[in-house]
Amino acid sequence: QVQLVESRGGLVQPGGSLRLSCVASKFTLADYAIGWFRQAPGKEREGVSCISRSGGTRYADSVKGRFTISRDNAKNTVYLQMNSLKPEDTAVYYCAARRTFLLSQCTLEKYDYWGQGTQVTVSP
Repeated sequence: QVQLVESRGGLVQPGGSLRLSCVASKFTLADYAIGWFRQAPGKEREGVSCISRSGGTRYADSVKGRFTISRDNAKNTVYLQMNSLKPEDTAVYYCAARRTFLLSQCTLEKYDYWGQGTQVTVSP
């Protein structure tokens, strides 16, 4: 069964950094675009970032310049480096996989598999 497992999030002070990882099992990560999404209490889930099969990236305006997505296909792992964190980044973060033939582009829509989510809290 396809699995995506996010690393543990945590509590971070404003201005701090945190790196999330997403490990894929039972499928070949290289065949998939990977996205990171988040959902804050009382809000709809939003796309944060995605990375294409060949490493092309896309970011939500709210995280541009602060978050960096990367992938290591050999380790079947995708990372989300989050810097300069703000209280409004507080949310449950999910990684997701989308099977695609596209190499250089990714989208923040229509993902096939999802992780269980991990809580990130940014607070003094």
